[in-house]
Amino acid sequence: MDNSSNSFTQSEQILEDNLVAQLIGQGYEQVAVTDEASMLANLKAQLESFNGVALTDGEFNTVLHHLDKKSGVFAKAHILRDRMRLERDDGTAKHLDFFDSENPLRNRYQVTQQVTMEGSYKNRYDVTILVNGLPLVQIELKRRGLEMKEAFNQIQRYQKHTFWSGHGLFHFVQLFVISNGVNTKYYANARRQSFKQTFYWAQEDNTTVRELQPFANAFLNREHLGTMIGRYIVLNETDKILMVLRPYQYYATEAIVERVQNPPAEDANGYIWHTTGSGKTLTSFKAAQIMTGLPDVYKVVFCVDRKDLDYQTIKEFNGFSKGSVDSTNNTKKLVSQFADADTKLIVTTLQKLNTAISKQAYLKQMEPLQDERVIFIFDECHRSQFGDTHKRICEFFRNHQMFGFTGTPIFKDNAVTKKGKKHTTKDLFHKKLHSYVITDAIKDANVLKFAVDYV
Repeated sequence: MDNSSNSFTQSEQILEDNLVAQLIGQGYEQVAVTDEASMLANLKAQLESFNGVALTDGEFNTVLHHLDKKSGVFAKAHILRDRMRLERDDGTAKHLDFFDSENPLRNRYQVTQQVTMEGSYKNRYDVTILVNGLPLVQIELKRRGLEMKEAFNQIQRYQKHTFWSGHGLFHFVQLFVISNGVNTKYYANARRQSFKQTFYWAQEDNTTVRELQPFANAFLNREHLGTMIGRYIVLNETDKILMVLRPYQYYATEAIVERVQNPPAEDANGYIWHTTGSGKTLTSFKAAQIMTGLPDVYKVVFCVDRKDLDYQTIKEFNGFSKGSVDSTNNTKKLVSQFADADTKLIVTTLQKLNTAISKQAYLKQMEPLQDERVIFIFDECHRSQFGDTHKRICEFFRNHQMFGFTGTPIFKDNAVTKKGKKHTTKDLFHKKLHSYVITDAIKDANVLKFAVDYV
């Protein structure tokens, strides 16, 4: 390498070394993994430690065959989250975990630099985060002054040239991080990637976290990173891709789940004010999915107005959770979903729900469920929630909580008077849990800008 490129190498190298030092300070173990052979040796040791088992070479080969049996990022994302039943050499069986989504700090976090892989070309990657021995986060750095897009393009090349090579372990990567020190973004490992699908992290008040050091503090701290991988990557079954939540979607979901786990004695509902076009369906789905896993929640019911239960909503929700949407006009099907203890998530219309709890024909099946803990999520809650239906739902389900999503909440000054009373979003949904308003979205370039003409 000639001397003219030394300053380039050094500044990028310093950025890389500083990041690794920071991660070690945050509890990561530094490990000398530089090629596939050393990665496999490390993977065996990490899986043994994580699962409390010693594997023979033959057993580890069986594990490798299991990890390798399906190719592609989406298939490997499923393998990562599933348990493996290993038939051992002595005839016994042992279940192996590859990742703990529930307890992020139980996972073992390591960091390495300059892993070299050979496929159609030879590539050397900057910083790799290994979790339980598998490469789950790949970080590409460029020196200050260079465009982040260059790091993005470099990852694109790695995906073509080498991520698939050997045992295809780099197909287990869940998240990419790109940075030039000054600006830092993250995104999910998906096909047909676009630079538009790369996101800055932010604080809860939507203040963007751009520089690499504060980003590593906030996003790459082990507990948060494990939570993002375990909880906030969505496996979209329709498009067979991984999706990751943006920061405001993460904070909204966390706020709802926290309120369900620790409900206040009074005014236990809540609402999310996220601007139109900010991905409320994904946020509400994620919140619903996490709540269906809580032990004392009987059902999570996602309610939309009839005219909003369009093809897109059905496709999205069924993509996230197959068969959760009952798109028929048949209330009988909805009632059977309520009665079936195995159906945890229901997507239905307000009109059908109203029929189910008010028509005599359905009450025999519905009344025994009145004391079950039911969580309702209302989409575009400002439109549909001020009539008698809301009152009826509240009176029928005696152990419920309600959460509303809206792009345009109703306040006192824009409230419509009904029966002599002004109804606001706060009256029905109590506390605002998170907001991401149009000015935030414009700042983040998440929506089209407005053209304003002054006359």
